[in-house]
Amino acid sequence: MRIVIAGILGGIVMFIWGAIAHMATPLGEAGFAQPVNEDIALAALKVALPAGNHAFLLPSPDPAHMGDATAVKAMAEKSSREPFAFVVLRSEPRDMTAMGHQLVVQWIGDTLCALFLAFVLAAAAMSFCRRVIIAGLMGLFGVLANIVPFGNWYSFPTALVGGTFAYQLVGWLVAGAAMAWWLGRGAKERGDYVPCHSKAP
Repeated sequence: MRIVIAGILGGIVMFIWGAIAHMATPLGEAGFAQPVNEDIALAALKVALPAGNHAFLLPSPDPAHMGDATAVKAMAEKSSREPFAFVVLRSEPRDMTAMGHQLVVQWIGDTLCALFLAFVLAAAAMSFCRRVIIAGLMGLFGVLANIVPFGNWYSFPTALVGGTFAYQLVGWLVAGAAMAWWLGRGAKERGDYVPCHSKAP
């Protein structure tokens, strides 16, 4: 039960940090810019892209023609002279200010991650400091495994990638500290207390 509670606690802390990071720091806007003419861009999306919830690369290579040397050459020439765009389209209108559903999903995701982390942190007797460091490293692992490849292949702005690094590192260090505190409660009574200055894990 203490592992589950640690996971729930970590999820709550991470969720609160997310709210703070997006509303009170520049991290939530890192890498984003305002369109020059939003109405023209939205009108073009309705005409140029199929309806639904899809992701697009522009220029868009057609996998069916990647074996055609002529088509590949044409794509190379076009992509060399045109801008590049990674577009996520949801053609169904939705009130962007009504964020109840997204907030619930965010909290669930944060809590599931924290529960996984809690099992890792509780796998062996270790110091508070070691647990916090592991939590921070797990956050960085997630960024390196997901956001960095997107930045590499889909040209995510450096500021967005860097902001995500900072958001995840700080968030999981803070959440990890809360989880480490909870998991360490009663350690002396159980006989598995490990001080931060110890060389043992």
